[in-house]
Amino acid sequence: MEKFDIIVIGAGPGGYVAAIRAAQLGMKCAVVERESLGGICLNWGCIPTKALLKSAESYSTAMKGAEYGFSAENVKADISLIVARSRNVAATMSKGIEYLFKKNGVTVIAGDAKLRKDGSQAVVDVTAADGEQTSYCATHTVIATGAKAASLPFAPIDGKKILGYRNALVPESLPASMAVIGSGAIGSELAFFYASLGVDVTIIEFMDRLLPLEDDEASAQLSRSFRKRGIKVMVSSAVKSVDTSGEGVALKVDTKKGEVELKADVVLSAVGIVPNTGGIGLEDLGIECVRGRIPVDEHYKTSFEGVYAIGDVIATPALAHVASAEAINCIENIAGLNPEPVDYGIVPSCTYTCPQVASVGLNERTAKEKGIAYKAGKFPFTASGKATASGEREGFVKILADPDTDRILGASMVGENVTEMLSTISVAMKMKATVRDIMSVIFPHPTMSEAIMEAASAIHGEAVHI
Repeated sequence: MEKFDIIVIGAGPGGYVAAIRAAQLGMKCAVVERESLGGICLNWGCIPTKALLKSAESYSTAMKGAEYGFSAENVKADISLIVARSRNVAATMSKGIEYLFKKNGVTVIAGDAKLRKDGSQAVVDVTAADGEQTSYCATHTVIATGAKAASLPFAPIDGKKILGYRNALVPESLPASMAVIGSGAIGSELAFFYASLGVDVTIIEFMDRLLPLEDDEASAQLSRSFRKRGIKVMVSSAVKSVDTSGEGVALKVDTKKGEVELKADVVLSAVGIVPNTGGIGLEDLGIECVRGRIPVDEHYKTSFEGVYAIGDVIATPALAHVASAEAINCIENIAGLNPEPVDYGIVPSCTYTCPQVASVGLNERTAKEKGIAYKAGKFPFTASGKATASGEREGFVKILADPDTDRILGASMVGENVTEMLSTISVAMKMKATVRDIMSVIFPHPTMSEAIMEAASAIHGEAVHI
């Protein structure tokens, strides 16, 4: 039985980062992956969706070319070419992970992994595609198996009329109409994508606003933007039944005004994710999940000695960048480097619709729920020279600060490219910067990022452009 210092199960943003960091620190490392390197994020999530969204944005810009002084006649969207580009982008990034593994000496083992107890040690049995099974052992084993799409019990994903995100990323043709159940990042991004290409989209959300975890004003801004694009928005609405027996799909939805019936060619189920903790041998190790997730300590240790878990399988935000941060922390703790703990209070959240939505730290709703006093400053992009010149005036930047210490508590942004601006606030929070610190920085003009300085200035009533 071949032995490693570390075996990582799963090669997504948590797993591949863990493997590479372990190899960098001189450990003999192997990673087990049953599909493509890079996991869901690189192959069926973060990366290919952004490629699709770029195509949709480019198409939308071309369609309104007259606003920018040029003619774009007979512009057509070819869904086959759009999908092909997206898949090529994903494949390119997956090959990049393969290169990094080779560069750092990480052994890749293809197949399904299952843990079992062998005395006081955990053994990893790997079943290859041809059914052959090989066993490996390691001093430390890291579970990074990620998650899969959840589905409603009365609307199981069939890949034909009820789509999961994988199906939605590779359509052979565009439906005339689509109902999207759920308005988190996945539902909102794919609703925008399909609507941009001419599909009649209705988005149905159980909570009282889109992107329920975001700032209320950010959710309201996105809702207005969606409606302007022709996307029908139903909030405080619960899908009660889905009938696929006829042509298309018939849905019954409970709303504040009573039950309504909708019809669509297809339904996209975007109701969340389920951790991939089943069938990997946790029971044999005596590891009991809590609500489907693996309990770990502050160093990501499970209850079984030498076994760790990171990413979507534990009860922390299910985001690629969180999994990567946990991976580095976990491996460096194993190596005895005593790294600083992951700060879950400064986790960025990004949704790549048009306009984009980005946030970090507290928003007004969460601050009130926690009884935390705050002062808010807001700057609208309608007052931004760069936004006006770009024709992208939707949205705003809002910053919250402690009224006593002046330290930044969080920020919410809606607008063009705000996902690229957000890290300014994250760094400021990490460095315990104050609003005055932000105000003292000279931001380049004209830029969208000036809105950060203006929002900070607004907290103290010193903004000069609003």
